Amino acid sequence: MAEPRLYPTHPLQQWIPALAAASRNATGLNLEAEPPVAAVDLRVSPPAEVLGTPLPTEPNTWVYAADGQIVWLGPDEWLVTSTAAAGHELEARLGAVVRPRGGAAIDVSAQRTGIRISGRHARDVLATGCSLDLHPLAFPAGRAAQTTLGQAPVLLLALGTGDDFRVFVRPSFAGYLADWLLDAALEFQPAGTTS
Repeated sequence: MAEPRLYPTHPLQQWIPALAAASRNATGLNLEAEPPVAAVDLRVSPPAEVLGTPLPTEPNTWVYAADGQIVWLGPDEWLVTSTAAAGHELEARLGAVVRPRGGAAIDVSAQRTGIRISGRHARDVLATGCSLDLHPLAFPAGRAAQTTLGQAPVLLLALGTGDDFRVFVRPSFAGYLADWLLDAALEFQPAGTTS
């Protein structure tokens, strides 16, 4: 049986062309709506190894795991994502690991959508709407934070090397955040260009 679609369309469907245009027109800035991923909220104490990877125990960090990421959300809470598994499959796999330890795994795939922000001006754009210190020494690759961006609650991840970020936002705030990012990107467009 086929996995039901999480959304009739992507939560940012109507913003995808504008984000692509802003990326073409802006210098040193790329904005992209990411495809939906499976996501499971994992609760377990003490931390376990899941998907062949130990859960990160340092606050506000994340690690790669198999085909996704494991993000520290609290002393006994993590968000586990996967680009290959369906939400219910990931929930079942993780639940089998943590239930014997008194833990829980809940499919929250429909709870967040991702926006990728990259390029040499990515930190500049984020800094206009986020109160965190985003300097590379304070927020390097492997860091994560539950914060606000342009007044929208988000989960912010610093990826790879350089200026590459993933922002997870609730679908109900996704359009607002896309509009906010498009407005913030205007500063990095040459005079006379429009998105």
